[in-house]
Amino acid sequence: MPDHGRLIRDLFAAYLANDRRRVADALADDFRFTSPFDDDLDKATYFERCWSDSGWIARHDIERIFARGEEAFVTYLCLATDGRSFRNTEFFTFASGKIRRIDVYFGAARQDGRFLPQPR
Repeated sequence: MPDHGRLIRDLFAAYLANDRRRVADALADDFRFTSPFDDDLDKATYFERCWSDSGWIARHDIERIFARGEEAFVTYLCLATDGRSFRNTEFFTFASGKIRRIDVYFGAARQDGRFLPQPR
């Protein structure tokens, strides 16, 4: 059985390296992506709408990965080069050693280790 935690860590490293080829290779041909901004994008549309230069990311601090069978959750803190940060959770599904789906749940912005109040 593939090490899904390792696949997730490798994907995050590829994003940080701005390595689109490695990201594309990690995703299944029938990959789907959903976030609060995007609903059920296919692989081609994901790269058109969501891929950009990741040079604004200083680092990802992966807080936890919980994997069971062909599914996994990851929670991480993303730190930007300008000092901004946010914390997200993503739900992954896998098939044949590839990432088949990612559903992103956005978290609040953070500064100096604290959540920033969000408008209601």
